[in-house]
Amino acid sequence: MSLTGKTAIVTGGARGIGRAIVQRLAEAGADVVIGDFRRDEAEATASEIQKITGRQVRAVRADVTDLKQVEALRDAVLQAFGKIDILVNNAGWDRLMPFLKTTPELWEKIIAVNYKGVIHTCYAVLPHMAERKQGSIVNISSDSARVGSLGEAIYSGSKAAVVAFSKTLAREHARDNIRVNVICPGLADTPLLSEIQQDPFGQKVLGAIVNFVPLKRLAQPDDIAPLVVFLASEAASYITGQVTSVNGGLTMVG
Repeated sequence: MSLTGKTAIVTGGARGIGRAIVQRLAEAGADVVIGDFRRDEAEATASEIQKITGRQVRAVRADVTDLKQVEALRDAVLQAFGKIDILVNNAGWDRLMPFLKTTPELWEKIIAVNYKGVIHTCYAVLPHMAERKQGSIVNISSDSARVGSLGEAIYSGSKAAVVAFSKTLAREHARDNIRVNVICPGLADTPLLSEIQQDPFGQKVLGAIVNFVPLKRLAQPDDIAPLVVFLASEAASYITGQVTSVNGGLTMVG
């Protein structure tokens, strides 16, 4: 699954699952650009992984909810590396709350990060990939997109939208030799999960869910990252439009 000579963008790559994805891509030989609004954390991650792997790893501040910032991210990558082979849409955000206690402002933020962010990056990067007649897009959704999740009505809906959007792009751009696939993690031990657990409702719900995971543990970020490398590589050249859960068996969708 060599990615030598490839250039990748990973949104939300400063920490958590995104950080693990950046490191795995670089270890496979890719040069990687982290697009993240956490500038300092992204730069620290890029510097550390570059030292570990010997690949070029850079950070560009980018808020995926802003199309202009995403276009600036794309332009920075093209200026530095001349091409974009892999796009990993990992940036995401959530708060656990019963639907009737949510607000329109919360809806807008969740949808903007989790769904519109994916729209923005694909809109910015796909023309370049289509012109070159090659590319792989891996969108990180959520297992809640497939089965729903207590306290995550808007989040689940936004992540389900990513699944349908990805399948449509896979159909539209197969002619351009661009593959689009989706990974749906279950509960993962990340900084975002820790933030959600600060709220009593989130702590109660997530604590109960963990008890039903057949493999009896939370996912670690590095449980998800190897699948990204596979889907981005030529080893997956005949795989597109597919949705795969990485959840320890919590759900087993046929």
